[in-house]
Amino acid sequence: MTVLLMTPPMTQLNTPYPATAYLTGFLRSRGYEAVQRDPAIELFLEMITAPALEIIRQHVEENFEHFEDNELPDVIFNFLAEYDRYHLAVEPAIRFLQGKDPSLAMRINSRRFLPEGPAFDTIAQMEEISGDVLQAAFGNLGVQDKAKYLATLFINDLSNVITQGVDPYFEVSRYGEKLASANPSFDNLYDTLMGDPSFSSEILEQLVEQYLEETQPSVVALTVPFPGNMLGALRIAQTCKAINPELPIVMGGGFVNTELRALKDPRVFEFVDFICLDDGERPLITLLEYFEGKREIDELVRTYFLAEDENGQAYVHLNQNELLHDIPQVDVGAPIYDGLPLGEYLSLCEMLNPMHRIWSDGRWNKLTIAHGCYWRKCSFCDVSLDYIDRYDTAGADILVDRIEALIEETGQTGFHFVDEALPPKTLFAFAKRLIERNVVISWWGNIRFERTFSPARCQLLADSGCIAVSGGLEVASDRLLKLMKKGVSVERVAHVTKAFSDAGILVHAYLMYGFPTQTEQETIDSLEMVRQLMQQGCFQSAYWHRFVATIHSPIGLNPEQFGITLAERPEILFAENDVDFTDPTGTDHDMLGEGLRKALYNYMHGIGFDQPMSFWFNQPLARTTMKKDLISKAISNFILSSEE
Repeated sequence: MTVLLMTPPMTQLNTPYPATAYLTGFLRSRGYEAVQRDPAIELFLEMITAPALEIIRQHVEENFEHFEDNELPDVIFNFLAEYDRYHLAVEPAIRFLQGKDPSLAMRINSRRFLPEGPAFDTIAQMEEISGDVLQAAFGNLGVQDKAKYLATLFINDLSNVITQGVDPYFEVSRYGEKLASANPSFDNLYDTLMGDPSFSSEILEQLVEQYLEETQPSVVALTVPFPGNMLGALRIAQTCKAINPELPIVMGGGFVNTELRALKDPRVFEFVDFICLDDGERPLITLLEYFEGKREIDELVRTYFLAEDENGQAYVHLNQNELLHDIPQVDVGAPIYDGLPLGEYLSLCEMLNPMHRIWSDGRWNKLTIAHGCYWRKCSFCDVSLDYIDRYDTAGADILVDRIEALIEETGQTGFHFVDEALPPKTLFAFAKRLIERNVVISWWGNIRFERTFSPARCQLLADSGCIAVSGGLEVASDRLLKLMKKGVSVERVAHVTKAFSDAGILVHAYLMYGFPTQTEQETIDSLEMVRQLMQQGCFQSAYWHRFVATIHSPIGLNPEQFGITLAERPEILFAENDVDFTDPTGTDHDMLGEGLRKALYNYMHGIGFDQPMSFWFNQPLARTTMKKDLISKAISNFILSSEE
């Protein structure tokens, strides 16, 4: 039995999403023939070629033939006006971003080789504030990085040409996301799938036909990590069924696990045969045993399929089977990347910030140190779901063994640990094992900014190869941090992040605004805290998220405890996650969000720290109540106490 595993478009362009690699390794360890393909990267590479640009131009000209030049979107106008340069530069730029033609960097840096569309406007905007930003960021010797940044802007322009001029569902890191995300009805997706295929879906169909011919699978398994992967997954399934209606199609992944827990629409099963929830190892292997005649259908684990009631009416049935337990972390095995085009991924530089860029730059082997979250208390998090709630770790020695196996297979020593939060006890043991066994890697991942990360332990992590960490500061307000059950304070975050930074480890902070009962004053004070923390070098990068209540979080389950009222929800037949709510505080979070993002964008580029809070907002606001030296004093006191 051959299982073909695929990741639908679109995901990151710089490295494979790890789900199929994990499942391929697990299935092979159990004696199954597992093969994998990544249509996400291959679709992108097929669309960004010189021949494809000719087709794109034809579509654009047809779609905008009745427009005057001054009516065209800027990116479309520039594409048509500079088409010959786009056509000439597109394939060399891709090869450069794949690391195959580094000598092109000098020509890219001349600013005369790549056509420059609206994406390049960001350079001029920053230069108005702080002068020559490219010189400041890259100096005279950062030739490759500078060219990578300019080539990334070029790719962003081409992506926007496709989205605005050819295929509205196409985005570099998403693909029809709005059709699936928290959509209670399957109608939008179904109508799209039943309609005429788009430019990108036609290419996707050709890729799938090629994969089926190459691998001759007995089963096709699709992972859907994000809402934006659902349209691509169903397109793949649709193509598979058109070629072989008897070929079983199985679906799982993060989006499914989070948003399809109340699935009722039978039409989904016109495309797929089975949908598995939560960790895929146990449900998938049980399903394969069912295909082999070794199990009955009522033994399937956390698996949806179409059944019939006593009147012969089809309905969606979820089979749980709690007698079979999940596979422990010690037994899931190491990921295997065989079958994925590791030399074809693109390293991008999306922002002039050393920490922010690592999400899109470099080919990272992805691993988890533990399943679930060791803390699992945060009130905004989906702590009721398995991927958070069930904590299980394999131990430091097994982890280092897997790392050595991956280095041997891929030749890459960069690792991104994708845990919800890296468990400190296991993390410190892991760092010591790396040093003791002379394993040289570079690694990064998510942590909680808790007191256990002392300066000495941060240095231990740095010595083991840690280059960066990210963690949730959320709101720089002790009242709200307590309401969130974060288990940290602003002062503690300052101590920990400074310890990481002083050890040479880059730090990214996840920030949040719009939390229940959060006032305008608290939001402004949070921004002032962030300004001080970044100015003091505690962290280098951050991102503001607008708070969203989800149905699987303590806030969604018990909204009255947080002073909010959830909106009435429609009947859920398809996806359910985000839920609207009423907050009696009445803060204008939409207005605040724009200013928060503007301020943070400048801080991440090392500018704007001296501007008053009011500078970033379009209307008068309350002055911050935070003392200007609050963070500097907290850091000084921490350093003195550490020395004692």
